[in-house]
Amino acid sequence: MIPAHVRIFVCTAPVDMRRGFDGLALAVREGLDQDPRAGGLFVFANRRANRCKILWFDRTGACLLYKRLHRALFRLPTGDGVSAVRIEGAELATLLEGVPVPPRRAARAGADGPARTGLTD
Repeated sequence: MIPAHVRIFVCTAPVDMRRGFDGLALAVREGLDQDPRAGGLFVFANRRANRCKILWFDRTGACLLYKRLHRALFRLPTGDGVSAVRIEGAELATLLEGVPVPPRRAARAGADGPARTGLTD
């Protein structure tokens, strides 16, 4: 559980997931105009919104959580022209659960007709 006093920032622009500790800390400093060592959590996602990294610093060094979703996407908050949105711990938990996406066959059903389920009416 994340203490209530911890600030959580979600970057609204997609980030290259090849970035590591130093690259993400630089993104926090330059893109979000925050100090990565100030005790906040910084959440980044890729363009497809199926991978996410969270950067934070504790007393001993940098920490990085990397999560990849299968059959789901991260629903990131949107900011009108801002580089980061501040959220609460409960919102972070919801964000990390992801939002299920339909299988590819069901996703194509809108263009190709109804998806075949093997069930009869």
